[in-house]
Amino acid sequence: MTQLLDAHTPQTAANAPAGGRASRRKAQTSRKRSLAARYLGYVGYFVGAGLISGAVVHHPLDPDRYTRIAAYGALVFLAATILNEFLLTRERPGMPRMLVVIGSSLLLSFGIGMLSGGLQHFDDFPARGAVLVPAGIVVSFIAYVIKDADTPWQRIFSVLCLTVVVVAALAFFGLREVAASMETTSGGHGHGHGSVEEPAADDHAPAPSPSTDATTKPVTSTPPTSAATPPAHNDGHDH
Repeated sequence: MTQLLDAHTPQTAANAPAGGRASRRKAQTSRKRSLAARYLGYVGYFVGAGLISGAVVHHPLDPDRYTRIAAYGALVFLAATILNEFLLTRERPGMPRMLVVIGSSLLLSFGIGMLSGGLQHFDDFPARGAVLVPAGIVVSFIAYVIKDADTPWQRIFSVLCLTVVVVAALAFFGLREVAASMETTSGGHGHGHGSVEEPAADDHAPAPSPSTDATTKPVTSTPPTSAATPPAHNDGHDH
C-alpha cells in the first residue's frame, strides 16, 4: 500500500497546475490585452494609410486641410508601427534599428497611400492618378525592403527592384494614355468638391422683347384715321 501511494504521489503532483487559479486568470487577462493591442495595431495600419491616401489625392483642393489629414494619418500609422514592432514583440531592437523602422514605416505609409489613393480616385483625377500609382509602387517597395529585418537593404539594387521599376514605368505610360483619353472625352472636367455647377441654358426660355433690345431702333407708327370722321373735301368753295 505504501508503495502504491508513493508511486501515485509524483503523478498527481505532475498533473497539478503550477500556479493555481490565480495564475490562470492572469494568463487569460494577458491574452485578452494582447488581442486588443494586436487589433489596434492592425487597424492602425489601414486607418493611417487610408487618411494618407485621401490627403495625397485631394491635396490641391485644400492644401492646409489635407496636409493636416496626412499628418494625422502618418501619426496613426507610426503609432501602429511602434505598437506592433516594439511593444508586442518579444525581441526589441536597439535604437539604430528602431530609427530605421520608424523612418521606413513613414515612407511605407505614404507609398501605400499614393498607390491606393491614385487607384481609388483615378476617375476623378486621371492625370494625378497616373503619377501617384507608379510612384506609390516604387516608394512602397523601397520602404518595405528597408523595414524588413530579414531582407538586406542591398536588395533594393537587385533584379527584383529593376522589375518593380519596369512595372511602374509601364503603369505610368499606360495610365497617362488612359488619363489623356478620359480628359479628351470629358472635356477636361475633373472632380471638384464644393464647386457649384452653373445651370444649363434653357432652350424653352422666351425670346427677349424688341423693346428691351438696346440695338433695335424704336419703330414709329402713324396714328390710324378715325372711321367716324370723313376726309376733308376741297372743292374750291368756302363755306
